[in-house]
Amino acid sequence: MTHALHGPSVGLHHITWRATGSAVSDVDVLIEALAWLIGDPEVVQTDKTSSYHGPEVILVSATTSNKRKAIRSFARLGRDNIQALLQDIEQRTDDQNVLHFRLNLDDLIDGKVVLASDFGMATIKGQAKFEVYSGQSAEEQRLSTLNEALELAKENDAA
Repeated sequence: MTHALHGPSVGLHHITWRATGSAVSDVDVLIEALAWLIGDPEVVQTDKTSSYHGPEVILVSATTSNKRKAIRSFARLGRDNIQALLQDIEQRTDDQNVLHFRLNLDDLIDGKVVLASDFGMATIKGQAKFEVYSGQSAEEQRLSTLNEALELAKENDAA
């Protein structure tokens, strides 16, 4: 065993959630969903804009760079979803160490957190940026952070 594998977890630099609604969407439902995901309704922001074709679009986003809040927000995905992300983390992580994934919006509104597998459905986009520093490989640091999130998810399930 190496010391690097058992040192303190460096965690997430930040986590961001984004959803898009139309002028006829119930924006309050989107806001509530992101507020629950991020764990802090105060950081949820809305922005009205026009789409390429003209109709109004409402962008709802929530971001935190507080490490503790970010990992707790990520843990809200639940054990099964975190383990699914672990399976294809290399394909979902970009060169900037940001993990990209989507949640099914309709399921989330119904109180279930489900990774989206089809881009034809309404989704919430999640982006989790891992902290990566020298002295340990990026893969080891991501794995350590995801294991920490799994432990938090287990605690959430037990509560």
